[in-house]
Amino acid sequence: MRLLLCGGTGFIGKALTHALLSRGDEVWIVTRKKAAAASYDSALPHPRYVTWDEWEADPDRLSGFDGIVNLTGETINQRWTDKAKERIVRSREQAAERIAEHVKRMRYPPEVVVNASGISLYGHSGEQVFDESSPALPADFLGETVVHWEAAADLIPAKRLVKLRIGLVCAREGGAFPLIRLPYRLFGGGRIGDGKQGLPWIHLQDMVSLILFCLDNKSIEGPVNAVAPDPVSNDEFGRALGRAMKRPHWFPVPGFLLRGALGEMSTLVLTGQKAMPRKLLDHGFKFAFPKLEEALRDLSR
Repeated sequence: MRLLLCGGTGFIGKALTHALLSRGDEVWIVTRKKAAAASYDSALPHPRYVTWDEWEADPDRLSGFDGIVNLTGETINQRWTDKAKERIVRSREQAAERIAEHVKRMRYPPEVVVNASGISLYGHSGEQVFDESSPALPADFLGETVVHWEAAADLIPAKRLVKLRIGLVCAREGGAFPLIRLPYRLFGGGRIGDGKQGLPWIHLQDMVSLILFCLDNKSIEGPVNAVAPDPVSNDEFGRALGRAMKRPHWFPVPGFLLRGALGEMSTLVLTGQKAMPRKLLDHGFKFAFPKLEEALRDLSR
């Protein structure tokens, strides 16, 4: 396949690029400005780079690509000031809008567009488990952000559009998991708030594999829950992490302390969702790490 990858220099994007190159795909990474190429296995072909401005100036230059993967978006791991919230929303809307405009001008548009989205669109849950048929009931800023994000993605005139509703992507390095793991390394791990909030998770290896699966499987379109088929609460996640690391799970962090320290951003850890990847399972996708315990054992080695 010939793929355009927006957000290819990020945490998930780098892992996806390596996987695509490893299986012989041609990868072009869309960036704001050209920089030194990221390090990849020397035995593999390197990706090629094109800027957003170059793509806008000549969309037909990239005509005939098989697919586009869009992982672009301002990090949510920052204090949510009014300006930061505006950047978070706008960066996601703008990337999808630009892709839509460029694809409209392509003589041969891509067969498939895989656009990142978020699991927070479903709102908050205790015991309720969401799948792709569940309605959008955003309950906070991040949920509303996903509504705007998906609305912008819906304007992309692709023959097949996949919207990946992503949870916590766990890897040894990169993303939020190393920060979650740190208190346990220091023997200070415990539940956050009341610990009952859902914590949708997925191993990075499965995250990359399911993107490839969605690119290749022509029967998959629309929303896809990019989470493992093992919905757990924050407390259950922490207990499993403690067992994997052979550390205690004993030091709870009260919600009011987090609200005081993080402000509105505390909703990232004090609320959550339980979700199932029903569409992936129905289409026969096999998770390498379907259970939390085995995923955390792998990540704690």
